[in-house]
Amino acid sequence: MTNLIELQLDSNHISNSTPSSLLHLRNSLHLPMASNLSEGPIPHEIESLNALGYLVLVYLNLENNNLSGRIPLRIGGLCLNQLDLSHNIISGDIPSQLNSQNIDLSHNLFQGVIPSQFGNLTHLSILDLSWNNLTGTIPEFLFFVGNLNLSFNSLRGQIPYGLLHFAPETFTGNKDLCGSIQGFRPCPSSPNVNRERNSKVVKQNLPIVILVPTSLFFVSTFVLVIFILFRRYRAKALKPDPSPTKNGDLFSIWNFDGKIAFEDIIKGTEDFDIKYCIGTGGYGSVYRAILPSGKVVALKKLHRLEAEQPAYDTSFRNEIKFLTEIRHKNIVKLHGFCLHNRCMFLIYEYMEKGSLFYILSIDEEAVELDWTKRVNIVKGVSHALSYMHYDCNPPIVHRDISSNNILLNSELEAFIADFGTSRLLDPNSSNRTVIVGTDGYIAPELAYSLVVTEKCDVYSFGVLALEILMGKHPGELLSTLTSSSSPSSIQNVMLNEVLDPRLSPPRSRKMAGDIAFVAVIAFACLRAKPKARPTMKSVSQEFLHIKSPILVPVHEISLIELKNHEMLTSGESYK
Repeated sequence: MTNLIELQLDSNHISNSTPSSLLHLRNSLHLPMASNLSEGPIPHEIESLNALGYLVLVYLNLENNNLSGRIPLRIGGLCLNQLDLSHNIISGDIPSQLNSQNIDLSHNLFQGVIPSQFGNLTHLSILDLSWNNLTGTIPEFLFFVGNLNLSFNSLRGQIPYGLLHFAPETFTGNKDLCGSIQGFRPCPSSPNVNRERNSKVVKQNLPIVILVPTSLFFVSTFVLVIFILFRRYRAKALKPDPSPTKNGDLFSIWNFDGKIAFEDIIKGTEDFDIKYCIGTGGYGSVYRAILPSGKVVALKKLHRLEAEQPAYDTSFRNEIKFLTEIRHKNIVKLHGFCLHNRCMFLIYEYMEKGSLFYILSIDEEAVELDWTKRVNIVKGVSHALSYMHYDCNPPIVHRDISSNNILLNSELEAFIADFGTSRLLDPNSSNRTVIVGTDGYIAPELAYSLVVTEKCDVYSFGVLALEILMGKHPGELLSTLTSSSSPSSIQNVMLNEVLDPRLSPPRSRKMAGDIAFVAVIAFACLRAKPKARPTMKSVSQEFLHIKSPILVPVHEISLIELKNHEMLTSGESYK
């Protein structure tokens, strides 16, 4: 495709390295491949493209993959507007030849010094080298006027005068830096000058006292008081003013014995080293940490750049707000949190099996999730939603029930997670809102009413229940059910035709009845009119005493029978 200019491949599951065939296109190319599963080194073919006359690559984004090794030395010969290699495990030195307007190499394993050549780039507007292992001093940036982030490295020495206008967060996490920036110690000029200055401090601030003591006790007491006063003064004089924080400091960590220390978290992840990262979400990364007690926890850490965006910050605080107030055996447990503009993370109960979406997408894992476990997952989620809607005051609506937000432990028990978009229902408010949630799970009435109610969660639960039975998102079936011609189109479709083919059909009539029961519940929850859907309280109560609606094999049960079944049609079900 010789006329291809832009090819977007980001946010997929591409697991091999950048296909070399993409690197032989002759026109300008934007190549975003962020948030994939690419492994191994950056292809060396990239560095020779200009020499071959093939390509002027203006935009290369490979962030949030598993790329390793070094940056090809001659990649600096490319005419790049933007180079984003952040959130990988790339190591080695940073090539001095890099020449781009926007450079983001953060969250990697780069070592060595910051190339002094960066200070001479006249067009550099963004440079993010944070969260690496860079050492040495910061070079002078003669022309730099854009966004700079050098935080969380091992840089030392004086912060150059030309960079003193940047916020303290630009350099935080480098304990050996000094300079005239709030939160950093002043740089010493020379040993002799320091001694002279300290001498003047003592002379100017301590009173001259002439005393002829009459007892050794009074002499020693006086000397001790003077010593304490001097130490107190000196500590106050040398202590830097605390840096102002945009979000303030809020820190609280607990567990069953109340003894999780911040230091244990840092040690358990080696300061959030990428090798402990087990997943990346929309606004942060999840890490696995083993505490000194042997307890394993999951840490959701908000990236610094995302922390500066109000929407992400609000979602993070939302999760804390809800999970510190609610307790249910099918809702993920929050063990603690740290909210600070320099380090924001949540500490959760660790879920060994990951998300339900992940389990269903892997054949071997999906087979382990037999029919009994699947029915129990639907049951557990229904109990948790009923608790949120009817046992919390005011009621809580999750607003993003999906297979991605259902986590499973080692016993394949279900837990609702991710309360970042949850909302309290206010009886004195219209509860109007913007549409949030995952495509394919959002209740249709939100598109025109923009009013959130418990019935929005009920609809999402119906989609989830069908997904668990089918082993995949029920997209096509969902469209059929909601269309005006649905009765005729599913008239002859039998239940066994839509069940997950990776599992053997249920052999016992009891299990066939339980599956039919879940299908009846799902169809009732997917009714177009919100008031026609059952409440989660009624659904939860039905699950306490499952009454199989039809006691025949699944190949004899039609979807139209299940859709029109009279279960959950009492008035109490709709309140």
